[in-house]
Amino acid sequence: MGQNANVSAAKTISQRLQHLDLEQRLALIGQTGRNVVFTSSLGIEDQVLTAVIAGSALPIRIVTLQTGRLFDETLALIDRTEARFGFAIEQFHPGADAVADYVKSHGRDGFYDSVAARHACCAIRKLEPLARALEGADIWITGLRRGQSGNRSEVPFAAWDDARGLIKANPLADWSDEQVRSYVKDHDVPVNPLHARGYPSIGCAPCTRAIRPGEPERAGRWWWEQDERRECGLHLKSPGEAAHG
Repeated sequence: MGQNANVSAAKTISQRLQHLDLEQRLALIGQTGRNVVFTSSLGIEDQVLTAVIAGSALPIRIVTLQTGRLFDETLALIDRTEARFGFAIEQFHPGADAVADYVKSHGRDGFYDSVAARHACCAIRKLEPLARALEGADIWITGLRRGQSGNRSEVPFAAWDDARGLIKANPLADWSDEQVRSYVKDHDVPVNPLHARGYPSIGCAPCTRAIRPGEPERAGRWWWEQDERRECGLHLKSPGEAAHG
């Protein structure tokens, strides 16, 4: 399929998704006949998507990036989620040699020293495992919402990701924080206890803090950096954009 056809297909899916409820959106994506992968960070949005995918037994792989620096609460939530929904979440780990080389060059927590060192750590612990998780995928589902940050305020329901060669779908794009919280409450979805302690967005333990009153929900991610558009690179236009931004 050519570039124009790929972009057109993504646009068609995006247009169809906006008129459906969440269950219908995921069913439509799962029934395309394509290889669909959902990458879960175990955050509250992703737990909503997991509940719908598992509850409807949709043909969508659910994977997570086990970075090696996750909170204990996040690791425990993996076990709780698997027990609750009766399936195993595929876990992708960083390469041991790459981690060892990083620690040798920068120290275990060298990401505090510079933006470049932090991006290098994210590349090893997130971007490379993500590439393996998405190998062979036609559609990548994420839990991105427009209300999460200014950087995500125009997240589409679906778009062609040229760098990764697939359609990236965001079925929760138009959901509010209130809708997400109501869903997990109404459907008894297990969530990370850190959310109740002021962590609306949860990543690796050394790179995440609780937010202060009035701060946007992603203010606790890489808080020592001043760039308001800071990301790890998973959800930028190209996998290398974080390193050059």
